[in-house]
Amino acid sequence: MDDLQQIRNILEAALLTAGEPLAGPQLAKLFDPPLDAETVRKLLAELAESWTGRSVELVQVASGWRFQGKPAIQSYLERLTPEKPPRYSRAVMETLAIIAYQQPVTRGDIEAIRGVAVSTSVVKSLEDRQWVEVVGHRETPGRPALYATTKTFLDDLGLRSLSELPSLAELDASHLLEIPDATTQATEAQLALAVPLVAPPADRPGAAAERGAAEDSGEPGAAAPSVLH
Repeated sequence: MDDLQQIRNILEAALLTAGEPLAGPQLAKLFDPPLDAETVRKLLAELAESWTGRSVELVQVASGWRFQGKPAIQSYLERLTPEKPPRYSRAVMETLAIIAYQQPVTRGDIEAIRGVAVSTSVVKSLEDRQWVEVVGHRETPGRPALYATTKTFLDDLGLRSLSELPSLAELDASHLLEIPDATTQATEAQLALAVPLVAPPADRPGAAAERGAAEDSGEPGAAAPSVLH
């Protein structure tokens, strides 16, 4: 297929109708023979540029490429799905922050940092949301599970890799439990990452002293960025 415009049109149609991010290799296989990786990358960059200035943008996240509504119009798009978003406790959001910045970690590592026990329901809520998963087991007595964040977690933040997470120095946790209405799921997750508890687990070199327990309180959830499908 020699018509580059037709190829771009096919890529655009696939991304608009997929309902989930599509990786470069998936898009390449739309054609016979498959496109080479550099051609796909170049065409996607051109396609993204062609949507500049519209209310919808083509972005690359951890799982691939997707079309989504721009942040400025999220409050309008959320009216299409009036059901209330999930609410997460401070315990859940602090646990998520620790996993994100210290992964892979065990429940024992998390408990050492937070200074309180981590209930099964806290971890399960993050697994059910597909933000964390078991990636292995530590070779210590009992072989505790090691938890890490998922591609879905990065997708929901609009990030391509963990290296794009903001540094702890850039985050402000002063309003962690004071903002009543976050407008996007990414906002909620970044608030969680601002938890000032993240430090090396107590059983690792350079560990910080255990922090005293804090009372858990409710944290409002938020809707995910609207994705075209």
